Amino acid sequence: MVQVTFKQNPVTLPGHEVKVGDQAPDFTVLANDLSPVTLNDTAGKIRLISVVPSLDTGVCSDQTQRFSKEAESLGDNVEVLAISCDLPFAQKRWTEVNNVNTITTLSDHRDLSFGEAYGVTMQELRLLARSVFIIDENDKVRYVEYVPEGTDHPNYDKALEAMKEVTN
Repeated sequence: MVQVTFKQNPVTLPGHEVKVGDQAPDFTVLANDLSPVTLNDTAGKIRLISVVPSLDTGVCSDQTQRFSKEAESLGDNVEVLAISCDLPFAQKRWTEVNNVNTITTLSDHRDLSFGEAYGVTMQELRLLARSVFIIDENDKVRYVEYVPEGTDHPNYDKALEAMKEVTN
């Protein structure tokens, strides 16, 4: 079981821990227009999934903007998804204000489907724990990072190095 803290306080992450080599669990989240989105909607693509507690906080905003900038050079066969429990309307506003258009923001607020499937729901806060997943075009998990302290940044360099290995 993955153990993380948020502001140095331990949080409970129910659900399934995802590991490298696993078949990527399916999930249903909401697009900014409230339409459902599943893993199958990006079938055949390599996915970098950046998970944040809330886009409207400093580290989460920085993380999403960083992966957005990196998305420009990752190639046409890569989808970068940012998933949080923010409402779809707030995500849309955030992307417009921050001029982010190279990634897709998705909301897990309704069912916590992604959070439970990937073991990232912070039960005490009803937010998602900061994490990064890379899933290849065959839906195999190729990289996993559960960030130990929720207010810290993920290891961008390690994630991007893993992405290069998957795309080559």
